Amino acid sequence: MKINNLVKDRAFLESVLNTMSDGLMVVDPDGIIVSLNPAAERITGYRLEEVRGKPCAILDASTCVFHEGDRTTIRCSLFKDGKAVQKSCRIRAKDGREVHLLKNATLLRDEGGRVVVGIETMTDVTSLVIKERQIQELAGGIREELAFMGIVGRSTAILRVQEQIKNAARSEAPVIVLGESGTGNELVAAAVHTLSRRADGPFIKVNCAALNEHLLESELFGHRRGAFTGAMRDREGRFEAASGGTIFLDEIGDMPAAMQAKLLRVLEGKEIERVGENTPVPIDVRLVSATNRALAALVAAGVFREDLLYRVNVIPITLPPLRERREDIPPLVAHFLARIGVANERALLRVTPAALERLQSYGWPGNVRQLINALEYAAITCRGEEIGVQDLPSNLAEPVCLQPARRRGELSPEAIRGALAGEGGSRTRAARALGVSRVTLWKRMKEYGLTES
Repeated sequence: MKINNLVKDRAFLESVLNTMSDGLMVVDPDGIIVSLNPAAERITGYRLEEVRGKPCAILDASTCVFHEGDRTTIRCSLFKDGKAVQKSCRIRAKDGREVHLLKNATLLRDEGGRVVVGIETMTDVTSLVIKERQIQELAGGIREELAFMGIVGRSTAILRVQEQIKNAARSEAPVIVLGESGTGNELVAAAVHTLSRRADGPFIKVNCAALNEHLLESELFGHRRGAFTGAMRDREGRFEAASGGTIFLDEIGDMPAAMQAKLLRVLEGKEIERVGENTPVPIDVRLVSATNRALAALVAAGVFREDLLYRVNVIPITLPPLRERREDIPPLVAHFLARIGVANERALLRVTPAALERLQSYGWPGNVRQLINALEYAAITCRGEEIGVQDLPSNLAEPVCLQPARRRGELSPEAIRGALAGEGGSRTRAARALGVSRVTLWKRMKEYGLTES
């Protein structure tokens, strides 16, 4: 079979090749270019007339290997390997540009089994590669220049927190992270653990507000089979699971009073008893706790034990609300948009100056968690690669700074009313906007007498 016989119905073949969005190149067994379709001409920048009869090495492909036959012949490795599947490579276009391709190639044989030509298809993925590099560079730059253990920012307040984390990590004393909901207490707890001598041990997290007293006791200390209805087998508690590492008790200010007494005994005696057992089990854990409540006020109200406060409040780390470090909002926005882009496999998003000004002028009662939610919403809403004011959530539509909480670590009535109004009265959506759980929002509403509004 001759090469000319392959194009017997030339008009039909040309119409097929001309409509292909992927490039197609045909080379003979010596690696000499026989044909290019229009898409391949656009990708490489060469017209067929310029490269027909020339070696495919003219494209300077990064993954192509050429084997010397004799002193005058160079054979493309395709004719040795037989095929290429989803192969990434770079070529040099006519104007010197680096073009990134995804290639597939195979050999075409005649009736006698002899190789006639090699056929290669090429998909231009340069724009995707550039976007990926931008995201990686942006995320890497933020990590190196503006982030510390995942905590993004270079404001004076955040630099102070970073220094406190480093100091706390050198100690074994209990740490308590104080600050409003959504400020990043778990990041701080994880950073203290990672920088400590216990870094190779487990980091175990428990939300004290998510469980009632009996379930929380079992969760923390474990239980013996048959200790209560539903206890079908022995279960190790979180304190035992954290042996040699760190246990993080989030929302410790919402811990039931009876559990506070049991936790105090554990911290003083460094041993636990499983529910349904009387045998003490020694523990070796470092305690990090967190709360968005004002513990001193809770002690004064008789809701939190004063002796437990002294036990957990050895090394306090206070996280500033986002409204007190507005200069960190631009790098935070860039960081989270890069992360959202990677997660959703879409182009790198930007924000317009007007949208960024709106983000910086807002009060952020839900702090960084609410900012993340707002950016995720905007990423879904925006049609192009740039987020405008119109793409932001409805509660950011007006540039109103919500009033800060009356007491550090608690949501203010004004913040709650503003979130409810912005979300049409929906408590579920308001809680999400504030960066707190629906249960936490309900508790604060009861405290402020807002349950009927």
